[in-house]
Amino acid sequence: MKRAGIFLVLLGVAAMLGGCAGSPSRGDRREGETTRSRAPFNDDINRPQSSRYRQSEDSTPDGDGIDIASMPEPVPRSEPRSRYGNKSPYNVLGQTYTVLPTAAGYDERGIASYYGSKFHGYMTSDFEKYDMYAFSAASKVLPLPSYARVTNLENGKSVIVRINDRGPFAENRIIDLSYAAAVRIGIWPKGTGLVEVQGIDPARENAEPPLPITVTAQKVGTPRLYLQVGAFGDPANAERLATRLRDQDVGAVRVVDAQIGGRTLKRVQIGPLADVDAADRVTEKINAMGLPHAQVAVQ
Repeated sequence: MKRAGIFLVLLGVAAMLGGCAGSPSRGDRREGETTRSRAPFNDDINRPQSSRYRQSEDSTPDGDGIDIASMPEPVPRSEPRSRYGNKSPYNVLGQTYTVLPTAAGYDERGIASYYGSKFHGYMTSDFEKYDMYAFSAASKVLPLPSYARVTNLENGKSVIVRINDRGPFAENRIIDLSYAAAVRIGIWPKGTGLVEVQGIDPARENAEPPLPITVTAQKVGTPRLYLQVGAFGDPANAERLATRLRDQDVGAVRVVDAQIGGRTLKRVQIGPLADVDAADRVTEKINAMGLPHAQVAVQ
């Protein structure tokens, strides 16, 4: 649930994109969102992250009678790109990210986290207010706004979310879910989970019959979590890296073949790892070795 404090960085990105266009319009309530009161305060976006929020640590509500299981999901629809939060490429914490032109065709597996009470009512990267009771999410690369289906690979539950924020910028995470979305698919209260994120083409999604409100788990296998440290065309280079990793006692190391663009690459991977915490610990070891940033691979 920990979330990097990068709003002011993205505010600068938004300002460069939006220029002097004036105050952006707030997003109206989307079909499928629950009606909740917004936090009764003004979000001072010019304040530093250390003092901007009323809470120092994130948390989730104790439970106030909200029946998340029966809440309808947002209905994907074509929307104009926000003037804010879509500058591409952009840089956060030394990493450069490129915003995709569309969510259609996006399909990635990895680790999901979620964010809750600390950020409720505060501005998202596209200058809407974060509502932890709505089915929304933050992505580093999907356009704002857009829609995606997030499936928990450990229980088969899925939810449609509206992407209206940037993040998460913590190691090894690909999406930050709202509290409601995390509850819906079983990421809460654990805090993280292995998921598949699939971008939605609104025209195609709405041509299909609507999904039932109650989401039931589908039969799934046990996902296996790996960290990919490199991919090489030269097998000797792959074996050298694998030997170096084995010498550092980071866990089981394997070299596997992958066909990419007609080429056979040797992928060097660590795992399978027991859980997300283990992946984070191994990532710290890899970083300490001065190796390139490892990528999460879920199979």
